[in-house]
Order: sequence, then structure tokens, then C-alpha cells
Amino acid sequence: MAKPRQKLLRKRALRLDQNSQQPVYQFSLTADELFSIADISRISRSDAGKLLGYQRPEVKRHVQDIVDYLDSPQVIFPSSLILALSSRVRFVSSRGPKVGDGSTIAGVLEIPFAVGSDQKPAWIVDGQQRALALAKSRRRDLPVPVNGFVTDEVELQRDQFLRINNTRPLPRGLITELLPEVSCPLPARLSIRKVPAEICDLLNRDSASPFRGLIRRASSSAAERKAAVVADMSVIRMIEESLHATSGCLFPYRNMASGETDFDGIWSVLLTYWTAVKAVFPDAWGKPPTQSRLMHGVGLRAMGRLMDRIMSTLDVRQSSATKHIRRELSCVKPFCRWTSGEWEELGGIAWNQLENVPRHIQMLSNLLARLYIRERGQVV
Repeated sequence: MAKPRQKLLRKRALRLDQNSQQPVYQFSLTADELFSIADISRISRSDAGKLLGYQRPEVKRHVQDIVDYLDSPQVIFPSSLILALSSRVRFVSSRGPKVGDGSTIAGVLEIPFAVGSDQKPAWIVDGQQRALALAKSRRRDLPVPVNGFVTDEVELQRDQFLRINNTRPLPRGLITELLPEVSCPLPARLSIRKVPAEICDLLNRDSASPFRGLIRRASSSAAERKAAVVADMSVIRMIEESLHATSGCLFPYRNMASGETDFDGIWSVLLTYWTAVKAVFPDAWGKPPTQSRLMHGVGLRAMGRLMDRIMSTLDVRQSSATKHIRRELSCVKPFCRWTSGEWEELGGIAWNQLENVPRHIQMLSNLLARLYIRERGQVV
């Protein structure tokens, strides 16, 4: 098999030394040059469950809108793409006394690449849709601005991707799936969601979890989506609410003074409780939300609030914990209409008329709490 032909792309560039580890380069690329050296790293998972990549799926309508503009007579394209560059690139500063102004240095960026190879020396961190539009445009020679930084670490690429898209309409499910993969310091608005996102990921992957393979994530393949019946944001919001509300059973596992979280303790509570839920409601578990409101956002959120009541005083380390939870859940079981019938205690609302909206979540949560308190008082 013939070895790919090696080439060197040389581009005039400015180097910005923002820190000693990752200088930033500013230069331009045409569409042909861009796709000769750069790939889009879409989010997916390996067979072992490891998160790969970080980009969102292509938004076709948005891409076509950009293509139409690029093919128009007068084009202004000031928005820069952001690339993560391989450490194989080399910057050669220009000679002379005025090659820099104290903050930038002029020179040439040398980017080696192999023609036709799948192993490219750059990855698109931001500007995926614009890059795809450039690939489809007739303007193959249109130069576009590029900002690049050098790193071979996917984690740093993800970190920059999250920061760049933090204030844009990025799908929340994608953000929450990426959060557990980033160990760099994150903005407070993101870091507070990191623990619920990581637990959601573990619930979907761990063999002991009743949710294994049932949670639909941004990286889920087409085959996985057929089996995944639970929206990841429903699980994450259930965990967030219990973790952040002072009445939540997960709240005591947060150390407010140090900012530390007892991850193992949270995992034990969730695993024990939801395994019991699966055992008490086997006919409603694992079905699509259209067939079971227990797997719907409204059911998960309401049962999560019931979890706060049942688990708040229970030591999950006790051998009798699982048996105790099942007995507690049996108090409300006769009144639940997850897959058929009407909720008599809710005025006869049909099982499939409950929706994942605040009013219905509150209504069902209050009902389950009342039933639990009432029926528990009658249990001898």
C-alpha cells in the first residue's frame, strides 16, 4: 500500500503569547486548505463506553443558510474558526527588528500533513457549521480567519469547546455529557452541574445500575437510541434537585464549606432507591415514555421527590435497606397508574395525559407525598 504523500502548508501568522504553555496563532485558510489539515471531532463513545470527540451533530438547515451566503456576490466572513493544532506544527518568527509589538510576533506557521490521510494535524474546536458550509461552497479559494492553539490533549480541546459555547444555544444534553470528561477548572455555572452529569453517565454505563443502557445521551448511536427510553436531562434534573435543595436526601453529601462532594455516598443512595423502584414497578420499567409515565420526565421527577422523603433518614449501608425501601414504595404502588387507567386521586386524569411540565410534576409529586404519608401511617 502506497505511503501518503507528505506536504507542508506554510501560512503567514501572528503569534500571541497569552501563556507559556499554549501560544495562540492567528492566520487564514481557504476551504481546500482547511479540510486538508483539519477534522471535525463529533461526539460518540467507544465500545468500552469512553467518550470520544466533542462536537454536536451537523445542523443541515443552518449549514445551507451559510452556503447560500458564501455563494452570494458580496461576502464578508469575519467570524474566525478555532482549531486545536498538533504539536507537530512549527512557528518560524520573521527576521528583523519590527516583527513584534510586545504582544504579537509575526512569522510563518508550518503545518505538516499527509495527503489523503485520516490522521490530520488539526481539529475544529469551534465553527463546525461554518466549516461544513465552506466545504459545500463554490468559493474554494475564499480566505477565512482562523485562531489556533497547540495541544494534543483532547481534554483541553473539550475544555475550550465548553467555554466557547457556554453562552450560545448549545444543546444542554451535549454540555452535560461533556462535563464529566473535563477536569480543568470550569465556570461556576458549569461546575455545579458536573456531579449530576457524571452520575447520569455512570447510571447509564454501570452494570449494577437499573438505568443501564436506558438513558438517551448526545453520543448515543442509532442502535442505542432504540433501547434508550429515558431523556438524560430528566435524570440530571432529578439528581440536581435532590443535591441542591436543603430538603433533598442527597444534600447532606455536599460539604458546603470545602466544596467537596461524597460521590460514593450519592451513588449508593441512587443505586439502592432506583433498583427498588424497578423491582416494585417491573411492568412500568424500561418502556418508552409513550408506554410508561414512570420513564417519562414527570414520573422520574416525582419519584425523585418521593426518594427525598424515603431516603432522608435511611442508612443505605444497612443490609435491610433495600427491603425497607420496597416496603415504603409499596405504600403508593396500588394508586399508581404508570401504564394504563386513570389517576383517581388526581381527579381522573388519564395516565398518558401527565406531561413533563412544572404544573404536572408538582401535582404528581404532591400526590405521591400525600399517599405515602397517609398509607404509611396505616401500615402496622
